Amino acid sequence: MKHSDIIVVGGGHAGVEAAIACAKMGQKTALITPLVSQIGAISCNPAIGGLGKGHLAKEVDALGGVMGLLTDKAALQYRSLNASKGPAVRGTRVQIDMDAYPIYAREYCLEQKNLSVSQDMLEDIIVENGAIVGAKTRLGIEYRCDAIVLTTGTFLDSLVHLGDKRLSMGRMGEMPSIDLAKRLKALGFEIGRLKTGTCPRIDSKSIDFGKLQRQANDENPKPFSLKTPARSFAPVQMPCFIAETNEKTHEIIRAAFDRAPVFTGQITGVGPRYCPSIEDKINRFSDRTSHQIFVEPQSRANGEYYLNGLSTSLPIDVQEAFIRSMNGLENAIITRYGYAIEYDFVQPTELDRNLETKRVRGLFCAGQINGTTGYEEAAAQGVMAGINAALYVKSAEAFVLGREEAYIGVLIDDLVTKGTNEPYRMFTSRAEYRLSLREDNADTRLAGYGYRYGLIDRDFFENTERKARAAKEGLDYLRSHFLTNNAETLRRLKELGEEPIGEKTSLLTIASRPSFNEVKLRAIDDFFKNEQTDAIEQILIGAKYDYYLDKQQEQIDRMKEMKALEIPADLDVDSIEGLGAEIRQKLNKFKPQTLFDAEKISGMTPAALDLLALRIALINKRR
Repeated sequence: MKHSDIIVVGGGHAGVEAAIACAKMGQKTALITPLVSQIGAISCNPAIGGLGKGHLAKEVDALGGVMGLLTDKAALQYRSLNASKGPAVRGTRVQIDMDAYPIYAREYCLEQKNLSVSQDMLEDIIVENGAIVGAKTRLGIEYRCDAIVLTTGTFLDSLVHLGDKRLSMGRMGEMPSIDLAKRLKALGFEIGRLKTGTCPRIDSKSIDFGKLQRQANDENPKPFSLKTPARSFAPVQMPCFIAETNEKTHEIIRAAFDRAPVFTGQITGVGPRYCPSIEDKINRFSDRTSHQIFVEPQSRANGEYYLNGLSTSLPIDVQEAFIRSMNGLENAIITRYGYAIEYDFVQPTELDRNLETKRVRGLFCAGQINGTTGYEEAAAQGVMAGINAALYVKSAEAFVLGREEAYIGVLIDDLVTKGTNEPYRMFTSRAEYRLSLREDNADTRLAGYGYRYGLIDRDFFENTERKARAAKEGLDYLRSHFLTNNAETLRRLKELGEEPIGEKTSLLTIASRPSFNEVKLRAIDDFFKNEQTDAIEQILIGAKYDYYLDKQQEQIDRMKEMKALEIPADLDVDSIEGLGAEIRQKLNKFKPQTLFDAEKISGMTPAALDLLALRIALINKRR
């Protein structure tokens, strides 16, 4: 029998972050995964980040996770999305080498102190008195442990669909986890069924790149991770390309609808609404004559390209036909066919906000097992589950991020309060406080937590504190200093290419102009002359958003007041007149601890919240 403080099951993006977090926090951690060579595997699109997703990945980095560092090591191309829009909705997307990324991830895990890696599969979890005490593997090894983090990805009782073929696999060519799925059902967990898919890959020698539109990269990219040394950052970037489907492509796909598993009833799991298969897109958007397909390099060393936008489970012959119908891909040779995969997931309302299950103490879940989709969503849950598993073993207070603190807080709050019946994906629109939850300030928001839990070093933390302090001092200076419309001021503004002022004006107003930049801020007042660039960036963003950030802070303060109003544990919801039957049922099911928790339950109305607040006030008055 072996002993570990914590067992992490699965070596995907959630598992890597969870295992490293546990180990860094001093816990003896065992990472058990079916194939060591697939640790950190890039199962689908070879990219990290994007809109909303980039925010999550930057927050993982700020907390001390490794996704950002691995991304910079394996980067092929950097692109800033929404670069022409405001900082709050910009997102960084990095094309990565899908062969190199897992190598770096595996090396990181193998080199991590307190972390052991084992190629095996967990088949049983041992529960005594409602708490985790151990586990058993397929190889017959029994562990004693205090906590388990399940990051099983798409492997729970999973089925691969390719045309009429149904293959019992967790990924193409890899064994599914059937016994563990049965065990979770036996423990009484609410289990659902989801579906996701992947796109075909083709041989670069068979692509006519001259017929494709070239997609440019950022000319002067910044490292994705703030922990990547700037002095050694000199990425050699590769281009991506854009192809387009056409009417012939659509005709081929329509003619095969009767052979499509998503339409024949072969697949019962619900797929991701925002990343549909190409056959679903052709069916739903029948008026469209073309769709963009992003032709993306998968690695620097070999010649495979990923056809982003062509997720499909259509038969092999249909895939070959519709790919070759596109301009530039007439001679395409498919190296890996697209397929769909169905798998079990645990309804995330089974979890508390620290990602521990309500049914079994010491059992944590992170990643696709919680109904999410995407590497970044998985990594975000992984680092949080890892931290909380370590805190659980130490009998310390759980770590929970609020919606006002991080996209990670939004992600977890959405999952555990609302649940999901489709693969959950992060978007900037999901965050009410996105003006203050930006990629550029993830470190100043969250590095303090990473430092507290031992996941980042003192130098990184102190540099973050310096940046935050300088930004605050700079904004305070802008608010308290003014320019008058004298000749010297007007001359200086003209030299800077700025419009003149007609009356006494604060420096904050000047700095908030869309045309105002770092060079101008340094020139307008000697106070900023020697300030570091990262602080200047925060000062300028703060100036432009100042009014709106103040209003948002008022909203946050009101939300905290609501959050503080606790719902008595013995509250008889059924006795409250005026509450609808559906709302009563949900309140009894989810048992929210505060009015803020209740507000997040799907279907909750302002009138119902008022009735709850009134009843709570009466109860508190009597006591």
